[in-house]
Amino acid sequence: MAVQVTAPPAPGQITRGRAVVAVVALAVALFGYGTVQSLPVGLLPQIAHGLGVSLSSAGLLVTGYGLVVTVTAVPLTQATRHIPRRSLLTVLLGLFTAATLLCALAPRYAVLLAGQTLVALTHAVFLSVIAVTAAGMFPESVRAKVVGALFIGTSLAGVVGVPAGTWLGQQAGWRVPFLVLSGLGLVAGAVVAILLPAGPAVQNPASTAPHPSRARFTLLMAVTVLVVAGVFALYTYVTVFLTRVAGLSSHTVSAVLLLSGLAGLAGTGLAGALSDRRPRAAMTGAVALLTAALAILAALGTHRTAVVTAVALLGLSLSAVITALQNRIMQIAPGSVDVASATGSAAFNAGIAAGSFLGGRLLEAHGPRSVALTGAVLTAVGLALLLAERPAASGRASSPSG
Repeated sequence: MAVQVTAPPAPGQITRGRAVVAVVALAVALFGYGTVQSLPVGLLPQIAHGLGVSLSSAGLLVTGYGLVVTVTAVPLTQATRHIPRRSLLTVLLGLFTAATLLCALAPRYAVLLAGQTLVALTHAVFLSVIAVTAAGMFPESVRAKVVGALFIGTSLAGVVGVPAGTWLGQQAGWRVPFLVLSGLGLVAGAVVAILLPAGPAVQNPASTAPHPSRARFTLLMAVTVLVVAGVFALYTYVTVFLTRVAGLSSHTVSAVLLLSGLAGLAGTGLAGALSDRRPRAAMTGAVALLTAALAILAALGTHRTAVVTAVALLGLSLSAVITALQNRIMQIAPGSVDVASATGSAAFNAGIAAGSFLGGRLLEAHGPRSVALTGAVLTAVGLALLLAERPAASGRASSPSG
């Protein structure tokens, strides 16, 4: 397929091949970020034992990460909106490399938490500007494909990154996956520094939504917080759930997480295909599947076949939610898509922080099964809000899917 690179008024025109490689490097960076954020989920027992802290304290690595992104995404995105994207993204990936190396070498828990916090600060900005930056290098006719290809990096973090990192951490120690990810960030940052077009951070058509609506956007953010909190109340401690409730071995957990990640790739594809035509149905259906998966885990947690099936369904539906959410933001953002994406990232990570914190408290007080039940209740509330929205308010999609 022939693709032409758009030529902005300022010097920034690059060849098709160079633009494609730049997008691949950005997708690799997204893979690194997604893996670092969720890696403590798979290595929770190893990190807790290695640093001499409780499981709930180790779970705060996920909580703290989400809280940092929640608080800083919008103000940092606004503060950096005039910085040339090549310079901005190069610096962000340089800091990512240094922070993950700090995590790998951390002698105590406080240092590991500091490293995760620095990664989260860079993630807050990176995730907010990445879609518009990538899409702006291509004409409007192919931007949906570009953004979809970009976010494959996030999906692969669940398919490959977390399971492989969990396995590697179990075999060689929890520090080794962070060391590998630091090297990956260095490579991605170097490619971005060389290939991303230079020039000022100018506006492009991808930065404006075709159907802006503040009311729909506000509802979408509220649903996002509830649903993600429900998922991560369980997902942060899924390793504990699988070993203590379902009775799976620690080595089997890696295979189950891999299956969940593969299902997530399918969820990304399904939601992307549906979101362009039925955006409301894509979001509602994905949340309904999440609710069903959590309910199965709560009700049938000791039945291994049901648990493995439910965890796979959880991966499929969570990836579908992420894809549908990005699509809706690009359609209904009431202002700049960059800032709206930052708001969406803040809402998503607020849900992660709230869910992982709540899950930790429930785990200590009532055991891992209560975490799945609470998660199902929260996602069910989010589903009810989506169903209460009038279909006419959703509109039909005419913008690229995220």
